Amino acid sequence: MLKELSAGFCLKAFLAELIATFLFVFVGLGSTLSWSSAIPTVLQIAFTFGLGIGTMVQAVGHVSGAHLNPAVSIALLVGARISLVQTFFYIIAQMLGAVIGAALLSEFAPPEIKGAFGVNLPSNNATPGQALAIEIVLTLQLVLCIFASTDSRRSDDTGSPALSIGLSVVLGHLLGIYYTGCSMNPARSFGPALVMGNFEYHWIFWVGPITGAVLACLVYDYLFAPYSVSTSVRLEILRDNILHENEKEERRKHSVGLNSLYSQSNHKEKV
Repeated sequence: MLKELSAGFCLKAFLAELIATFLFVFVGLGSTLSWSSAIPTVLQIAFTFGLGIGTMVQAVGHVSGAHLNPAVSIALLVGARISLVQTFFYIIAQMLGAVIGAALLSEFAPPEIKGAFGVNLPSNNATPGQALAIEIVLTLQLVLCIFASTDSRRSDDTGSPALSIGLSVVLGHLLGIYYTGCSMNPARSFGPALVMGNFEYHWIFWVGPITGAVLACLVYDYLFAPYSVSTSVRLEILRDNILHENEKEERRKHSVGLNSLYSQSNHKEKV
């Protein structure tokens, strides 16, 4: 088991996910601070999170795929874009990065401006059920955008995936802030929750985004753009085993998703 884990570990990709998630959470949470001279607006917070994710996708997309979100990694695992081992290490990196980002910002921010410190909670009299539904729907649109904007099979002009994904995050925040503070990302929720010691209703921000992300994967792969890869190749991808040449070619032709730049390389740095 340890041998399999070490064989699937790529240090460069791990560090890319950790650093990018750290920067995203640090900047995003920073936009929620209530400075005495300026109370943060919905537009400010929405565009900070959106620009943050778009910038990081552009910065490390070619290194790790720039998931920065456990829900995205799990969706790509369900869609057989990455292996189980890669998913495990990516989620660890994302969680560490989010905690470091939240903890460092907490140290820099004067106590009087922290407020709720961006902790996701049901708000404006939203019930837990309503909050959960909102998180499912908002993450659904985000992951659909990720799958569609990074689909290598498309022949039309898709524009910039980083910009599209960033705008999708902005869109989610413009509605979601009023219900939950808008998560769509379990790591983004976990960082400030741990720093503030506030895990009330925290389950919503795991169940909601993961459910929405998996639904998006199933809708895209089985309804919008069927991902026609054999079961044997899917299993090889999930196991991260060495593929035969014909399987490599089939995997290359049908490689789809945000992680395609990472998964297409068979010369990963092993540690």
